[in-house]
Amino acid sequence: MSESEAIQIPEELKSNVFISGVEFLYNWSRRYSMWAITFGLACCAFEMIATAASRYDWARFGMDIMRPSPRQADLMIVSGTVTKKMLPQVVRIYDQMAEPKYVLAMGACAISGGPFKEGYNVVSGIDRYIPVDIYVPGCPPTPEALLHGIVTLRQRVTEQKLKQVLWYRRGEARVTPVPVLGPDLVDLRRLEEIAAAAGEVPEVEVIEAA
Repeated sequence: MSESEAIQIPEELKSNVFISGVEFLYNWSRRYSMWAITFGLACCAFEMIATAASRYDWARFGMDIMRPSPRQADLMIVSGTVTKKMLPQVVRIYDQMAEPKYVLAMGACAISGGPFKEGYNVVSGIDRYIPVDIYVPGCPPTPEALLHGIVTLRQRVTEQKLKQVLWYRRGEARVTPVPVLGPDLVDLRRLEEIAAAAGEVPEVEVIEAA
């Protein structure tokens, strides 16, 4: 844009007028109003609670309100060990969150299973079932580490382009199916692959409403 085509602001209004793009304002508003869901799984949840308390005070980031409902939350902090019994509930809560939404995996257990990785009842990483945006390593990570992860997420939100994010693309909405309990968890997204490997045709039970 040439100088002749630039928007001319009267001198008396220069201290009152701010010109910016839609993406900047949209990302700025989301960055300063990111509400985490009230959700904790194990010992990492205590570090998350400490981060929200007065000493570390994540309220300065606009995160002081932790929502009890997933439909009012923007951020899920998976803080602790994810067992196979709990995983379907974690995925269900994630599905109930409205877009745009983000996931922060906090601690070694949420990232990879941690010291319980070889156990029969622990999931080896929550990212196998829901998309994770930020990983905060540690066992458990300190409040300073969690704050660093939150700051990193805020930077990512600032740089997002509206045309590139998943929830504004055309096509079918992204759906994460709830895993099915069994001898091991079955991810319904891989049902055809599992059936092909077993040489069987997958049968889907249809329940009709009375």
